[in-house]
Order: sequence, then structure tokens, then C-alpha cells
Amino acid sequence: MIRTFVDAGVLIAAARGTGAGAERALQFLADPNREFASSSFLKLEVLPKAIYNQRIVEVEFYEAYFDSVTHWATDIESLIEIAYRESSQSGLGAMDALHIAAAISVGAVEFLTYEKPEKSIYRTNSIPVISVRPE
Repeated sequence: MIRTFVDAGVLIAAARGTGAGAERALQFLADPNREFASSSFLKLEVLPKAIYNQRIVEVEFYEAYFDSVTHWATDIESLIEIAYRESSQSGLGAMDALHIAAAISVGAVEFLTYEKPEKSIYRTNSIPVISVRPE
């Protein structure tokens, strides 16, 4: 099994999208050879806004995804320390650094993102970053 950490953009594309981006995101999420890792940071990034805006189908999609997660990053203090180092070394924004730290802490072997190739997330050397964005 490929232990995979999924970025918020991938979940949002899968939940809201209708084109090639959504199809590609859903393809990764449905891969039976993957097991998923996550953190409360990712949950905080996607669920509250969908709940507040009463996007019920989107909320149900996220909840189903989080129910399928088998590896949770839970040591918040450790994650913050790792994120601080990651941000300082690679120039990542705070949330991206927290996601990378969470992925590393649970032994994820890849990080899926929907970010454009020029974004700072690709500067990390801590974990392979794979784009789900269609070409």
C-alpha cells in the first residue's frame, strides 16, 4: 500500500469539480493501492467552510474521506516543530509546512497536491510531491 497524504486542493477539486481536475483527483482517491494519512489541520482547512455554507454533499464527501483515513498525525507540538524547520528550510507557508510535517510524521511516502508547479510546496525535499492538476 502507498501511504499518501492528500492536500486540501485535491479534496476540494474532487468534491466540487466537474472537469479533468476532478476526475484526476477522484482517480487518485479511489486507488485501491493507497492508504491515506491526514491531520486535524487538513480537516480544519476543508470541513468548517463547507459546513458553514451548508454544502451538504461536499461535507459528506469530506467526512467519507476522513472516515477512510488510516493514519492520523496527532502529536501537535512535534508537528509544529517539524513544520517550523520545514518552513525555514524550504520557504513553505504555514499550512503547507504543517501538512508536510503531518505527512512525514505518519510515514507517508508521497504528498498529493493540486498546486501549480511554481508554488513553494514543490521546494520541499522531505517527501515527494505529486501534482494531481491536469496538464
